[in-house]
Amino acid sequence: MRLATWNVNSVRARADRILDWLQRSGIDVLAMQETKCKDEQFPYERFEELGYRVAHVGLSQWNGVAIASRIGLDDVQIGFEDQPGFTKDPDADPAQEARAIGATCGGVRVWSLYVPNGRELADPHYVYKLEWLAKLRADAQAWLAADPQKQIALVGDWNIAPTDEDVWDPAFFDGKTHTSEPEREAFRAFLDSGFTDVVRPHAPGPGVYTYWDYTQLRFPKRQGMRIDFVLGSPALAARVAGAEIDRNERKGKGASDHAPVVVDLTD
Repeated sequence: MRLATWNVNSVRARADRILDWLQRSGIDVLAMQETKCKDEQFPYERFEELGYRVAHVGLSQWNGVAIASRIGLDDVQIGFEDQPGFTKDPDADPAQEARAIGATCGGVRVWSLYVPNGRELADPHYVYKLEWLAKLRADAQAWLAADPQKQIALVGDWNIAPTDEDVWDPAFFDGKTHTSEPEREAFRAFLDSGFTDVVRPHAPGPGVYTYWDYTQLRFPKRQGMRIDFVLGSPALAARVAGAEIDRNERKGKGASDHAPVVVDLTD
């Protein structure tokens, strides 16, 4: 089984690239983030022509997550149980955003996750990000407690660089989101709960990234961040035979600013 995650930064703008890559790479399950479209705008037919079923949640031109699978797509769940919402208006009720979708694919419970950005350390969105992560961690821990042998993959754009090795210049990020200690603590909480970063042993750093900003020639300068992850439960981690970050997909015209992250699982 080949499982991948990719922040595609608009599925409609990059459908040709995504579908071409799926055919070349032999991916069985692809989790996508930042699809940037409503459900009725998603190009389902093009994926179905290649044998993939798709579950998607998108509410506007922002956010949006999906799972495309050719090995089954069962028990689809939009949002995790305690997923918090967000609003800029203090007088309005927080609304749940299109940031999480789960489905069982070939016996693996896959969650496609687009963790809130946080924006700035003093922004309410940063508080929302930490709350969102805490709620997800609590739910994920409960899933494992209920079934320690359950195969769970928490995959996607986490918007966190867990260590200094995961950014091109730690000093550049001083006082900014993605590398703050509370965010890193939130990420470590998943590892402490029994999940494993299954990609790192197969793609060691430093200088190994999944995201490069479009500006300042960050990609050719190799000035990136590692913020896209596959966190596996113990039963899933035991099946990992290999993993890679497909940096080539960040190259060329019309590329996303993220690269796909791929994990190979034994049968």
